[in-house]
Amino acid sequence: MLDMGEPVTILELARDLSRSHGLEPDQDIPIVFTGARPGEKLSEELLTAEEGTDSTTHEKVFVARLGSRWQVDELDRRLERLRHASERGDREEIVALLRELVPSYGPYPERDSHS
Repeated sequence: MLDMGEPVTILELARDLSRSHGLEPDQDIPIVFTGARPGEKLSEELLTAEEGTDSTTHEKVFVARLGSRWQVDELDRRLERLRHASERGDREEIVALLRELVPSYGPYPERDSHS
């Protein structure tokens, strides 16, 4: 993993991109906030709290520690169960299996279909 420095918001990126093309944000070009779409993530998590990194000889390069709870054959069995639950449309089983596979998983709340 690389140390990418401080995060940049999409808003900062949009304004910088506008300026790089000689435009003034919010004057020459509008920046419109549309809201999050269903299932859209507002941030990206590269590693979970249970994982972590180890340093290398370079200060900005790290090695991810990815601890697996299961052997490959057990993981395959659980993924196969997830596939079957998905084919059946069994939401409860899907959520339960995802929680087993990814302890930090939490489903997004149901959204009104009219929003």
